[in-house]
This record gives sequence, C-alpha cells and structure tokens, in this order.
Amino acid sequence: MRAVITGAGGQLGHDLIRVLAPDHRLYAYTKAELDVTNMERVREAVEDARPDVIIHAGAYTNVDRAEGEAEHVFQVNAIGTRNMAVAAQASGAKLVYVSTGYVFDGRKKSPYHEFDQPSPISVYGVSKWAGEQYVQMFCDRFFIVRTSWLYGCRGNNFVSKIVALAERSDSLSIVNDQFGSPTYSLDLAEAIGRLMATDRYGIYHAANEGGCSRLDFVQFILDELGMHGIRLVPCSSEQFTAAAARPANSVFDSLALRLNGMPPLRDWRTALRLFLKHDYRRQEVIGND
Repeated sequence: MRAVITGAGGQLGHDLIRVLAPDHRLYAYTKAELDVTNMERVREAVEDARPDVIIHAGAYTNVDRAEGEAEHVFQVNAIGTRNMAVAAQASGAKLVYVSTGYVFDGRKKSPYHEFDQPSPISVYGVSKWAGEQYVQMFCDRFFIVRTSWLYGCRGNNFVSKIVALAERSDSLSIVNDQFGSPTYSLDLAEAIGRLMATDRYGIYHAANEGGCSRLDFVQFILDELGMHGIRLVPCSSEQFTAAAARPANSVFDSLALRLNGMPPLRDWRTALRLFLKHDYRRQEVIGND
C-alpha cells in the first residue's frame, strides 16, 4: 500500500515508519514539511503521493499550553484534520485519525469503550473531539483510533520526563488520582497497521491492556530501571498545579477490536518492560547523536 503519514517526527510517527516501511511505500511528513492547516498544500501532498491510506498522526499535543492558545490549537487539531479528511475523500484513500482519551471527562468508574459519549474538559480534548467530528463528516472510509498515555523512543513523553526528574532529585510528588492505560507507541503502530489493511471502518480504542494510576506507572518505571532510592510522594490533582484539567479516568477497553476479531494490545506492564529494556536505551543513544 501507498501511505501518507503526518507527524512523522513524533513518537508515533517514528514507530509507524518502523512498522510499515518494510511492506509499504511511505510518504512521511513532519509538521515542518507539511502544514496541515494549509488546504492547498495538503491537497498537493496527497495528489502527489496517490495514497491508499492516510495516517493523520500529527497534532498539537501540549495540553497545558493549549489552554492559552485555543485558536491555534483548533486550527491544527480541528481544521487540519478536516483538511486531511477532505483530501482523503477526494483521493479515495482510507483515513486513520489518531485521537485521545482526553475526549472523555474521566468521570466514568470503569474503562471507557468506543460507545461511550465524549465529553472533553480541556481545550486540547475539545479540539481532538472536533477533529473526530470532521472526519466523520467529510470522509466515508475512516478509522478513528483513540489511545491513552502514549510513550515511545522519540518525542516528549511521560517516561522520559520521569527519568530525567529522578536523576535530579531523590523525591518526586506524583498524582495518585489519575488513571490510564500506558501505551507503547510501537504497539499502537502495529495495531494501526493491522486496522488499515481492513475495511472494518469506525472508532477504535487502541491502548495496552489494563490500567494503573500515575503513581503506579512511575513506580513501575523506577523499579524496572533499578532506581530504587527515589521516594514517591502521592498527591492529588488539586495539589498538582496545571493549566488544563485532566480526566481522572483514561483507562481504555478495546471493545471494538474484539468485536471485529482483531487482537487487543498486550498488557501495559509487558509493553513497558520491553520498551525500557530495548527502546528506552536506544532513545538515549539517539539523543546523544
């Protein structure tokens, strides 16, 4: 298949290229190479590539900064996604739109599945939900793929931030009232690869199985890296000052994958352990180049 990928410089874009390059012809664009808010530029890129599928992984993802840059955030995440949907429809390509658990308010007491109604509580979340609506409005053949607590060997992510903080301090304050499904970007890329080969269109939750608190997530990272001297201090979201509200619950149930006969992603602990053993050290080497 011929595939256009946006957000090629990010953690998911990097792993999409790793997973798909052996068997597909890729046209991968970083945000500097393709301004998704420019409809004409998007049309040109898609017409030149003649893709079978477009994977729109590019997005504005700084959740806190988004609160003060709402217009720009909507331009990128909503209008940019509309442009990709229009171009996909015009070219006859399938569209994969990568979305987020931040489209939910987090008040549900059990894992979120695809039939739960979105109700975002931040500018970032609203902008991604707007993108989802544009996809469904302008494109017939689409996969909306929501994920939770994504990390990988490229880009700015929670795992790297925690390790950097732990290397500078012997005590970390971590929120213990936010829950999610930590997801390895390599596993998400593989799931997208499986999905795009089908015609089972719709909305999917693709996150590593299971869930944990932010505190449990951090404890697992430090234990696996042998950083046992770090004291973790539990705190509430109210004590942890942030510009944007976070959903208290971003744990996912990948119900649509099961209903469509596709395998769920592996357990979050297994995935994180393998990332820390293999890709995390690779990230350090990349960073030193």
